[in-house]
Amino acid sequence: MTAIETFAPADGTPLHGSLLLAEDDNSFRQRLSVMLSRRGFAVTAAGSAAEARAAIPALKPDFAVLDMRLGDGNGLDLVKELRAARDDTKVVILTGYGNLATAVAAVKEGAIDYLAKPADPEDIVSALLAEDGEKPLPPAEPMSADRVRWEHIQRVYELCDRNVSETARRLKMHRRTLQRILAKRSPR
Repeated sequence: MTAIETFAPADGTPLHGSLLLAEDDNSFRQRLSVMLSRRGFAVTAAGSAAEARAAIPALKPDFAVLDMRLGDGNGLDLVKELRAARDDTKVVILTGYGNLATAVAAVKEGAIDYLAKPADPEDIVSALLAEDGEKPLPPAEPMSADRVRWEHIQRVYELCDRNVSETARRLKMHRRTLQRILAKRSPR
């Protein structure tokens, strides 16, 4: 486990308020923490669901950016805990496995937006700072249709415990076709 890190804006005074970042990818968490602190957030960065869970009661953040799949838990579970600690926390969910079902679940739990990784910091900031009822601007470079399809196949493959036959059955595709898709690199 990593220790919880804090990143303050350059002048020391947060312009927008406190932000909890829960991301298990160390380098992405570090880069995103620095970028968000430069944009006026007092960032508390956690590398696991347990660390984020421990920080919530004392921090009661104004904002939260949560990875959907953390090594020891799920970002959606943290949304419930954030809502219990402070009901007006604005939450954005980040995921490398974007699909409609989890996006709907995130919004039902109280997230204001759901972004695919690697998300641009500007997209995250615009989602966090959007006024209530206002929709944030669409991303400048959304995922291609091929990338969305590939992400969906990867998600189902993971949910089927990497069982190719079961994944092919659920996706209603031939097993060999699925094996060829899984052997290729992800599209851009």
